[in-house]
Amino acid sequence: MKTAPALTATAAVLLLATACGTGQAATPDPSTAPAAPGQPGDPKALFDRWNASLVAGDLDGVVDQYAADAVLLPTVAGEVHDTRAEITEYFEHFLELRPSGTLVEPKTRALGPDAVVLSGLYDFAVTSEGEPDTVQARMTFVFERRDGRWTIVEHHSSRKP
Repeated sequence: MKTAPALTATAAVLLLATACGTGQAATPDPSTAPAAPGQPGDPKALFDRWNASLVAGDLDGVVDQYAADAVLLPTVAGEVHDTRAEITEYFEHFLELRPSGTLVEPKTRALGPDAVVLSGLYDFAVTSEGEPDTVQARMTFVFERRDGRWTIVEHHSSRKP
């Protein structure tokens, strides 16, 4: 029995846009977009999705990207956050700063077809007490594909010395 070749992500997006009659390609959701067979996900695209939720102030959108057993070592808190309640509480306060992250020196690695790492440096534009500020930080994200969905399983961020 012959099987049809898998569509590339780009081809699938173009096909979807054409079918919807928009003439424009929609941006695929990297958390559910299939990687090419045997290929890992794109850590920078996964970061962009996470960051877009921050910029939008979407608490559920941010927290839902973390696996149920994720570990968060955040930039502006000294404790380990390893429950959904702790991660939610952290981001409730962090989102008050209206953060927007920018990758400065990203490094990516595939640990296999279902795990990728993004580490390096990023800057966060924040607003504290009405004043804009930039927080320079080091970061490591470990993304793992579980049940076909990319989630954050480890996230460590600390101020750049």
